[in-house]
Amino acid sequence: MSQQSSSVNAMKLDANMRIQQSDDTGIVWYSPLELPYQIAGFGWLQTERQYRRLPIQPSQPISEAVDSLANCTSGGQIRFMTDASTLIVKVKLSGAANMNHMPATGQCGFDCYIGDPGEQFYYGTTTFNHQLTAYESTIFRQFSPENRFITLNFPLYQGVEEVWVGLNSEASVTPPPSYESNKKIILYGTSITQGGCATRPGMSYTNILSRRINMEFLNLGFSGNGRGEPELARILSEIPDPAMLILDYEANSVSTEVFKQTLPAFISIYREKHPLIPILVISRIIYAKERFDKRLSQEREVNKQFQIQTVAHRRQELQDMHIFFCDGSQLLGEHAHECTVDGVHPTDLGFLRMADGLTPVIKQILAGK
Repeated sequence: MSQQSSSVNAMKLDANMRIQQSDDTGIVWYSPLELPYQIAGFGWLQTERQYRRLPIQPSQPISEAVDSLANCTSGGQIRFMTDASTLIVKVKLSGAANMNHMPATGQCGFDCYIGDPGEQFYYGTTTFNHQLTAYESTIFRQFSPENRFITLNFPLYQGVEEVWVGLNSEASVTPPPSYESNKKIILYGTSITQGGCATRPGMSYTNILSRRINMEFLNLGFSGNGRGEPELARILSEIPDPAMLILDYEANSVSTEVFKQTLPAFISIYREKHPLIPILVISRIIYAKERFDKRLSQEREVNKQFQIQTVAHRRQELQDMHIFFCDGSQLLGEHAHECTVDGVHPTDLGFLRMADGLTPVIKQILAGK
């Protein structure tokens, strides 16, 4: 047997690994900014026409980091009905894939789900040269011409300057199914909330939740920078028609001392405009390193107890019966240490477990129980 070693090119050895080249012949290109396409997940899209998670010129001063991260398109979705036999996406990104422990398909890719609300099934993910900032990728071809509800999830950790949907020329496009309500579920948090480090966009826990609860979700997770600033509380309070606010930012809270200042203030600021909107406070998940660093587990427990006390105080002393607590340390379940890529950020398994734990909690709150 030869001892000579060489690099392995899986794309040459496995056809399923290859980039699916499209043939523009007979393809019509559509901007999803135009009807009957619907774009969800961007709270200011109707007025600003950009794939951005915060206003271009916020009413409150925000840090340069948050301003930059707002261009990451996590939680964005393109929704439409079509009888297309071919579906292609053409994308211009703000930058190339550059993360050390998150796949480019999650950072910069789109993925596709097919099926009616509550019955959406994963079909495929864009394949592309990860060194490029623009790509074209075939999602499917040679489908039978029957009407289907398509959901395309935007990249989690990169900006999208342009995206085009390509369909065979005979295809029709009609509006997607309506949401149960025009109200929005708003999530504010950290890199975990943003989707780090899912292998593809549909596996962030917020996108999983959006397939189980037929409402629009706005993902306002800011990697390393969801710190509970009062300015963000005021900006979030400007979003019209909220159904619920979910606060999941403990992991970026800087310190217990700072957290004890920001959390009550954040809630109070939001309550000024939305006194009756449900607020769900989630404590952070368990880190794998806690087994070896008791300081981490002790800090998590202190922060958890503070969150429990904060919610209890508002309910008992302020008669705020629309605020709730969820113990995030239980979300990863048994073998939590197997659910992250780096001891902190969930894998797809971790995100699925988070969504499994949160789904009944959110549904119960929305039902007013």
